[in-house]
Amino acid sequence: MTEEIGLEVERQQESWLGSWLRWCPTSLSLLREAEKVLLSNLKRSYRGRYVPSGCCVGNEESHVWTVSLNEESEGVPLVLLHGFGSGVGLWCLNLDAMAADRPVYAMDIIGFGRSSRPQFTKDPLEAEREFITSIEHWREQLGLEKFILLGHSFGGFLAASYAIKHPDRVQHLVLADPWGFPERPLDVGDRYKFPLWVKAVGTLLQPFNPLFIIRTAGPWGPKLLQKARPDLVRKFSSLVKDEEVIPNYLYHCNAQNPTGESAFHTLMAGFGWAKYPMLQRMDSLRKGLPITLIYGSRSWVDHDPGFQIKYMRQDSYVDVQVISGAGHHVYADRAREFNDIVQSIGVHADAGTLPVKTNTSTDDSLDQSTRDVGQTITDMINVRYDHNDDQQWDNTGT
Repeated sequence: MTEEIGLEVERQQESWLGSWLRWCPTSLSLLREAEKVLLSNLKRSYRGRYVPSGCCVGNEESHVWTVSLNEESEGVPLVLLHGFGSGVGLWCLNLDAMAADRPVYAMDIIGFGRSSRPQFTKDPLEAEREFITSIEHWREQLGLEKFILLGHSFGGFLAASYAIKHPDRVQHLVLADPWGFPERPLDVGDRYKFPLWVKAVGTLLQPFNPLFIIRTAGPWGPKLLQKARPDLVRKFSSLVKDEEVIPNYLYHCNAQNPTGESAFHTLMAGFGWAKYPMLQRMDSLRKGLPITLIYGSRSWVDHDPGFQIKYMRQDSYVDVQVISGAGHHVYADRAREFNDIVQSIGVHADAGTLPVKTNTSTDDSLDQSTRDVGQTITDMINVRYDHNDDQQWDNTGT
Protein backbone atom coordinates (compact mmCIF):
# COMPACT_ATOMS: atom_id res chain seq x y z
CA MET A 1 0.00 0.00 0.00
CA THR A 2 2.81 2.40 0.90
CA GLU A 3 4.49 1.65 -2.42
CA GLU A 4 1.25 2.37 -4.31
CA ILE A 5 0.79 5.70 -2.51
CA GLY A 6 4.43 6.55 -3.19
CA LEU A 7 3.85 5.97 -6.88
CA GLU A 8 0.79 8.24 -6.73
CA VAL A 9 2.78 10.98 -5.02
CA GLU A 10 5.39 10.64 -7.77
CA ARG A 11 2.68 10.81 -10.44
CA GLN A 12 1.36 14.06 -8.98
CA GLN A 13 4.81 15.61 -9.43
CA GLU A 14 5.56 14.20 -12.88
CA SER A 15 4.22 17.18 -14.78
CA TRP A 16 6.50 19.54 -12.85
CA LEU A 17 9.50 17.22 -12.76
CA GLY A 18 9.27 16.12 -16.39
CA SER A 19 10.84 19.27 -17.81
CA TRP A 20 12.88 20.12 -14.74
CA LEU A 21 14.70 16.78 -14.69
CA ARG A 22 16.40 17.67 -17.95
CA TRP A 23 18.41 20.12 -15.89
CA CYS A 24 17.97 19.05 -12.25
CA PRO A 25 19.12 15.43 -11.56
CA THR A 26 16.55 14.46 -8.94
CA SER A 27 13.47 12.32 -8.38
CA LEU A 28 11.40 11.02 -5.50
CA SER A 29 13.01 7.60 -5.95
CA LEU A 30 16.46 9.18 -5.51
CA LEU A 31 15.19 10.97 -2.40
CA ARG A 32 13.84 7.66 -1.11
CA GLU A 33 17.22 6.01 -1.58
CA ALA A 34 19.07 8.94 0.03
CA GLU A 35 16.80 8.73 3.08
CA LYS A 36 17.23 4.96 3.26
CA VAL A 37 21.01 5.30 3.32
CA LEU A 38 20.81 7.93 6.05
CA LEU A 39 18.40 6.02 8.29
CA SER A 40 20.35 2.78 7.86
CA ASN A 41 22.62 4.19 10.58
CA LEU A 42 19.86 3.79 13.19
CA LYS A 43 20.20 0.96 15.70
CA ARG A 44 16.46 0.62 16.24
CA SER A 45 14.09 -0.70 13.63
CA TYR A 46 11.70 1.81 12.15
CA ARG A 47 8.58 1.81 10.03
CA GLY A 48 8.06 4.17 7.09
CA ARG A 49 4.66 4.77 5.52
CA TYR A 50 2.41 7.31 3.89
CA VAL A 51 -0.43 8.60 6.08
CA PRO A 52 -3.40 10.16 4.22
CA SER A 53 -4.20 13.73 5.23
CA GLY A 54 -7.21 14.39 3.01
CA CYS A 55 -7.70 17.36 0.68
CA CYS A 56 -6.30 19.82 3.21
CA VAL A 57 -4.39 21.72 0.51
CA GLY A 58 -5.93 22.01 -2.93
CA ASN A 59 -8.33 19.47 -4.40
CA GLU A 60 -6.22 16.31 -4.45
CA GLU A 61 -5.70 13.85 -1.61
CA SER A 62 -2.37 14.48 0.14
CA HIS A 63 -0.16 11.99 1.95
CA VAL A 64 2.36 12.64 4.71
CA TRP A 65 5.50 10.52 4.77
CA THR A 66 5.97 9.24 8.32
CA VAL A 67 8.76 7.35 10.07
CA SER A 68 7.84 5.76 13.40
CA LEU A 69 9.71 3.82 16.07
CA ASN A 70 8.67 1.81 19.13
CA GLU A 71 4.94 2.17 18.41
CA GLU A 72 4.14 -0.62 20.88
CA SER A 73 5.40 1.40 23.86
CA GLU A 74 2.84 2.73 26.34
CA GLY A 75 4.81 5.94 26.93
CA VAL A 76 3.42 9.31 25.87
CA PRO A 77 4.10 9.57 22.11
CA LEU A 78 6.55 12.11 20.74
CA VAL A 79 5.82 13.86 17.42
CA LEU A 80 8.66 15.58 15.54
CA LEU A 81 8.30 18.46 13.05
CA HIS A 82 11.47 19.24 11.12
CA GLY A 83 12.70 22.67 10.06
CA PHE A 84 12.58 24.45 6.72
CA GLY A 85 14.20 22.58 3.83
CA SER A 86 14.71 19.49 5.96
CA GLY A 87 13.09 16.07 6.42
CA VAL A 88 12.78 13.10 8.74
CA GLY A 89 16.31 11.97 7.93
CA LEU A 90 17.98 14.78 9.86
CA TRP A 91 16.59 13.38 13.13
CA CYS A 92 19.00 10.44 12.73
CA LEU A 93 21.09 11.54 15.74
CA ASN A 94 18.00 11.66 17.93
CA LEU A 95 15.57 8.89 16.98
CA ASP A 96 17.29 5.99 18.76
CA ALA A 97 17.53 7.84 22.07
CA MET A 98 14.10 9.45 21.90
CA ALA A 99 12.39 6.13 21.13
CA ALA A 100 13.92 4.34 24.12
CA ASP A 101 10.78 4.65 26.25
CA ARG A 102 8.00 5.86 23.94
CA PRO A 103 6.58 5.85 20.43
CA VAL A 104 8.19 8.43 18.15
CA TYR A 105 6.59 9.76 14.97
CA ALA A 106 8.62 11.94 12.60
CA MET A 107 6.84 13.36 9.58
CA ASP A 108 7.92 15.10 6.42
CA ILE A 109 5.78 18.24 6.67
CA ILE A 110 3.45 18.49 3.70
CA GLY A 111 5.20 20.28 0.84
CA PHE A 112 8.61 18.98 1.98
CA GLY A 113 10.62 15.77 1.85
CA ARG A 114 8.75 12.73 0.56
CA SER A 115 5.29 14.05 1.41
CA SER A 116 2.81 15.31 -1.17
CA ARG A 117 3.59 18.73 -2.60
CA PRO A 118 0.27 20.42 -3.33
CA GLN A 119 -0.02 24.09 -4.26
CA PHE A 120 -0.64 26.26 -1.19
CA THR A 121 -2.65 29.47 -1.16
CA LYS A 122 -0.77 32.76 -1.43
CA ASP A 123 -2.46 34.19 1.66
CA PRO A 124 -0.07 33.77 4.64
CA LEU A 125 -2.69 33.03 7.32
CA GLU A 126 -4.54 30.62 5.04
CA ALA A 127 -1.29 28.88 4.10
CA GLU A 128 -0.49 28.47 7.79
CA ARG A 129 -3.98 27.04 8.33
CA GLU A 130 -3.36 24.52 5.55
CA PHE A 131 -0.19 23.30 7.23
CA ILE A 132 -1.99 22.93 10.57
CA THR A 133 -4.98 21.17 9.02
CA SER A 134 -2.67 18.63 7.38
CA ILE A 135 -1.05 17.87 10.76
CA GLU A 136 -4.44 17.42 12.42
CA HIS A 137 -5.71 15.10 9.67
CA TRP A 138 -2.48 13.14 10.01
CA ARG A 139 -3.03 12.85 13.77
CA GLU A 140 -6.59 11.62 13.26
CA GLN A 141 -5.44 8.91 10.87
CA LEU A 142 -2.86 7.64 13.38
CA GLY A 143 -5.30 7.84 16.29
CA LEU A 144 -2.96 9.83 18.53
CA GLU A 145 -4.97 11.30 21.40
CA LYS A 146 -2.30 13.27 23.24
CA PHE A 147 1.40 13.65 22.65
CA ILE A 148 4.57 15.66 23.20
CA LEU A 149 5.00 17.94 20.19
CA LEU A 150 8.54 18.98 19.26
CA GLY A 151 9.26 21.36 16.38
CA HIS A 152 12.56 22.74 15.15
CA SER A 153 12.87 26.14 13.42
CA PHE A 154 9.92 26.43 10.99
CA GLY A 155 8.60 23.24 12.57
CA GLY A 156 8.61 25.11 15.91
CA PHE A 157 6.47 27.85 14.37
CA LEU A 158 3.99 25.24 13.12
CA ALA A 159 4.07 23.34 16.42
CA ALA A 160 3.10 26.48 18.35
CA SER A 161 0.35 27.26 15.84
CA TYR A 162 -0.97 23.69 16.12
CA ALA A 163 -0.95 23.86 19.93
CA ILE A 164 -3.02 27.07 19.80
CA LYS A 165 -5.55 25.50 17.44
CA HIS A 166 -5.65 22.04 19.06
CA PRO A 167 -4.59 22.62 22.68
CA ASP A 168 -6.07 19.42 24.11
CA ARG A 169 -3.87 17.24 21.89
CA VAL A 170 -0.54 18.57 23.16
CA GLN A 171 0.74 17.39 26.53
CA HIS A 172 4.03 19.28 26.34
CA LEU A 173 5.18 21.74 23.67
CA VAL A 174 8.90 21.70 22.86
CA LEU A 175 10.25 24.47 20.62
CA ALA A 176 13.80 23.97 19.38
CA ASP A 177 15.35 27.21 18.10
CA PRO A 178 11.95 28.23 16.72
CA TRP A 179 11.66 30.49 13.69
CA GLY A 180 9.12 33.28 13.26
CA PHE A 181 8.47 34.37 16.84
CA PRO A 182 9.73 37.98 17.14
CA GLU A 183 8.53 40.93 15.09
CA ARG A 184 10.84 42.18 12.36
CA PRO A 185 12.74 45.18 13.78
CA LEU A 186 12.04 48.50 12.10
CA ASP A 187 15.76 49.27 12.26
CA VAL A 188 16.86 45.92 10.84
CA GLY A 189 19.28 47.66 8.44
CA ASP A 190 21.05 49.40 11.32
CA ARG A 191 20.94 46.50 13.73
CA TYR A 192 22.50 44.00 11.32
CA LYS A 193 25.53 45.40 9.52
CA PHE A 194 25.23 43.88 6.06
CA PRO A 195 27.87 44.87 3.51
CA LEU A 196 26.46 46.87 0.59
CA TRP A 197 26.90 43.97 -1.84
CA VAL A 198 24.93 41.65 0.44
CA LYS A 199 22.11 44.22 0.64
CA ALA A 200 22.10 44.49 -3.15
CA VAL A 201 22.00 40.73 -3.64
CA GLY A 202 19.33 40.40 -0.96
CA THR A 203 17.12 42.91 -2.75
CA LEU A 204 17.63 41.08 -6.03
CA LEU A 205 16.77 37.68 -4.55
CA GLN A 206 13.77 38.82 -2.47
CA PRO A 207 11.11 37.70 -5.00
CA PHE A 208 12.56 34.17 -5.24
CA ASN A 209 12.11 31.12 -3.03
CA PRO A 210 14.93 30.84 -0.45
CA LEU A 211 16.52 27.71 -1.93
CA PHE A 212 16.06 28.40 -5.62
CA ILE A 213 19.85 28.59 -6.06
CA ILE A 214 20.13 24.85 -5.39
CA ARG A 215 17.67 24.05 -8.16
CA THR A 216 19.07 26.65 -10.56
CA ALA A 217 22.50 25.02 -10.19
CA GLY A 218 21.09 21.90 -11.86
CA PRO A 219 23.62 19.02 -11.97
CA TRP A 220 26.04 21.04 -9.83
CA GLY A 221 23.44 21.37 -7.02
CA PRO A 222 24.72 18.53 -4.78
CA LYS A 223 28.30 19.80 -4.93
CA LEU A 224 27.14 23.37 -4.34
CA LEU A 225 25.30 22.27 -1.21
CA GLN A 226 28.30 20.29 -0.02
CA LYS A 227 30.57 23.31 -0.51
CA ALA A 228 28.07 25.76 1.03
CA ARG A 229 27.44 23.65 4.13
CA PRO A 230 30.51 21.56 5.05
CA ASP A 231 29.53 22.14 8.68
CA LEU A 232 26.44 19.95 8.19
CA VAL A 233 28.65 17.03 7.24
CA ARG A 234 30.65 17.54 10.43
CA LYS A 235 27.53 17.81 12.60
CA PHE A 236 26.51 14.27 11.64
CA SER A 237 29.98 12.77 11.28
CA SER A 238 29.72 10.79 14.54
CA LEU A 239 27.00 8.66 12.91
CA VAL A 240 27.28 9.23 9.15
CA LYS A 241 30.78 8.54 7.85
CA ASP A 242 30.19 9.09 4.13
CA GLU A 243 30.54 12.84 3.49
CA GLU A 244 28.13 12.75 0.54
CA VAL A 245 25.14 11.27 2.39
CA ILE A 246 23.87 14.44 4.13
CA PRO A 247 24.33 16.80 1.11
CA ASN A 248 22.68 14.23 -1.18
CA TYR A 249 19.71 13.86 1.13
CA LEU A 250 19.23 17.61 1.51
CA TYR A 251 19.67 18.17 -2.21
CA HIS A 252 16.96 15.68 -3.14
CA CYS A 253 14.71 17.10 -0.41
CA ASN A 254 14.96 20.56 -1.93
CA ALA A 255 15.34 19.93 -5.65
CA GLN A 256 11.74 18.65 -5.88
CA ASN A 257 8.70 20.80 -6.68
CA PRO A 258 9.15 23.54 -4.00
CA THR A 259 5.53 23.99 -2.91
CA GLY A 260 6.29 23.95 0.82
CA GLU A 261 9.18 26.33 0.23
CA SER A 262 6.86 28.66 -1.68
CA ALA A 263 4.39 28.55 1.21
CA PHE A 264 7.22 29.41 3.61
CA HIS A 265 8.12 32.32 1.35
CA THR A 266 4.49 33.45 1.63
CA LEU A 267 4.71 33.34 5.44
CA MET A 268 8.01 35.16 5.82
CA ALA A 269 8.79 38.86 6.03
CA GLY A 270 12.48 38.70 5.24
CA PHE A 271 14.06 35.33 5.92
CA GLY A 272 14.40 35.66 9.68
CA TRP A 273 10.87 36.84 10.44
CA ALA A 274 7.25 35.91 9.91
CA LYS A 275 4.55 38.23 8.57
CA TYR A 276 2.39 37.18 11.52
CA PRO A 277 4.87 36.59 14.37
CA MET A 278 4.06 33.78 16.77
CA LEU A 279 5.12 35.63 19.92
CA GLN A 280 2.07 37.89 19.65
CA ARG A 281 -0.17 34.82 19.71
CA MET A 282 1.35 32.84 22.56
CA ASP A 283 -1.13 34.28 25.05
CA SER A 284 -3.79 32.29 23.15
CA LEU A 285 -2.25 29.00 24.26
CA ARG A 286 -4.18 26.91 26.75
CA LYS A 287 -3.39 28.01 30.28
CA GLY A 288 -1.24 25.40 31.96
CA LEU A 289 0.20 23.91 28.76
CA PRO A 290 3.87 23.18 29.58
CA ILE A 291 6.41 24.71 27.18
CA THR A 292 10.13 24.04 26.89
CA LEU A 293 12.24 26.18 24.56
CA ILE A 294 15.66 24.90 23.57
CA TYR A 295 18.12 27.29 21.92
CA GLY A 296 21.68 26.99 20.68
CA SER A 297 23.92 29.59 22.30
CA ARG A 298 25.52 30.31 18.92
CA SER A 299 22.39 30.30 16.81
CA TRP A 300 21.27 33.21 14.64
CA VAL A 301 17.74 32.80 16.06
CA ASP A 302 16.82 35.42 18.65
CA HIS A 303 16.52 33.88 22.12
CA ASP A 304 14.63 36.80 23.65
CA PRO A 305 11.15 35.55 22.70
CA GLY A 306 11.71 32.50 24.89
CA PHE A 307 12.21 34.67 27.94
CA GLN A 308 9.31 36.92 26.93
CA ILE A 309 7.05 33.85 26.78
CA LYS A 310 8.31 32.85 30.23
CA TYR A 311 7.37 36.31 31.54
CA MET A 312 4.00 36.28 29.75
CA ARG A 313 3.02 32.88 31.17
CA GLN A 314 4.15 33.15 34.78
CA ASP A 315 1.23 31.01 35.91
CA SER A 316 2.25 28.18 33.56
CA TYR A 317 5.34 26.02 33.15
CA VAL A 318 7.83 27.61 30.74
CA ASP A 319 11.45 26.45 30.74
CA VAL A 320 14.15 28.04 28.56
CA GLN A 321 17.22 25.90 27.92
CA VAL A 322 20.25 27.29 26.08
CA ILE A 323 22.77 24.65 25.03
CA SER A 324 26.32 25.99 25.04
CA GLY A 325 28.25 25.68 21.80
CA ALA A 326 25.23 24.73 19.69
CA GLY A 327 24.00 26.63 16.67
CA HIS A 328 20.64 26.67 14.95
CA HIS A 329 20.73 22.90 14.38
CA VAL A 330 20.80 22.43 18.13
CA TYR A 331 19.45 18.86 17.88
CA ALA A 332 22.56 17.85 15.89
CA ASP A 333 25.25 20.17 17.32
CA ARG A 334 24.73 18.83 20.84
CA ALA A 335 22.68 15.73 20.18
CA ARG A 336 23.34 14.06 23.52
CA GLU A 337 22.37 17.12 25.59
CA PHE A 338 19.35 17.76 23.38
CA ASN A 339 18.22 14.13 23.66
CA ASP A 340 18.63 14.19 27.44
CA ILE A 341 16.35 17.23 27.71
CA VAL A 342 13.68 15.63 25.54
CA GLN A 343 13.93 12.29 27.34
CA SER A 344 13.49 14.04 30.70
CA ILE A 345 10.38 15.77 29.38
CA GLY A 346 9.06 12.37 28.28
CA VAL A 347 9.73 10.70 31.63
CA HIS A 348 7.87 13.47 33.45
CA ALA A 349 5.02 13.37 30.91
CA ASP A 350 4.61 9.65 31.62
CA ALA A 351 4.51 10.36 35.36
CA GLY A 352 2.21 13.39 35.08
CA THR A 353 4.89 15.68 36.50
CA LEU A 354 7.10 18.49 35.16
CA PRO A 355 10.90 18.73 34.92
CA VAL A 356 12.79 21.12 37.17
CA LYS A 357 13.28 24.48 35.43
CA THR A 358 16.75 25.74 34.58
CA ASN A 359 18.05 29.08 35.87
CA THR A 360 19.15 30.46 32.50
CA SER A 361 18.79 34.24 32.14
CA THR A 362 18.89 36.49 29.11
CA ASP A 363 22.31 37.76 30.16
CA ASP A 364 24.05 34.39 29.95
CA SER A 365 21.96 32.79 27.22
CA LEU A 366 24.09 33.62 24.22
CA ASP A 367 27.51 34.41 22.92
CA GLN A 368 26.86 37.83 21.36
CA SER A 369 29.83 37.56 19.03
CA THR A 370 28.20 34.59 17.35
CA ARG A 371 25.01 36.52 16.64
CA ASP A 372 26.68 38.87 14.15
CA VAL A 373 25.30 38.40 10.68
CA GLY A 374 27.67 36.40 8.51
CA GLN A 375 28.97 38.19 5.45
CA THR A 376 28.51 35.47 2.87
CA ILE A 377 25.83 34.74 0.34
CA THR A 378 24.75 31.70 2.36
CA ASP A 379 23.41 34.08 5.02
CA MET A 380 20.79 35.24 2.53
CA ILE A 381 19.11 31.82 2.47
CA ASN A 382 18.70 28.95 4.91
CA VAL A 383 21.92 27.25 3.93
CA ARG A 384 23.88 29.43 6.28
CA TYR A 385 26.53 28.49 8.79
CA ASP A 386 25.42 28.41 12.41
CA HIS A 387 28.59 30.24 13.44
CA ASN A 388 29.90 27.10 15.10
CA ASP A 389 33.56 26.31 15.39
CA ASP A 390 33.25 22.66 14.44
CA GLN A 391 36.85 21.94 15.32
CA GLN A 392 36.30 23.19 18.86
CA TRP A 393 32.87 21.78 19.54
CA ASP A 394 31.97 18.11 19.35
CA ASN A 395 28.75 17.31 17.50
CA THR A 396 27.30 14.89 20.03
CA GLY A 397 27.85 16.96 23.14
CA THR A 398 30.59 14.76 24.54
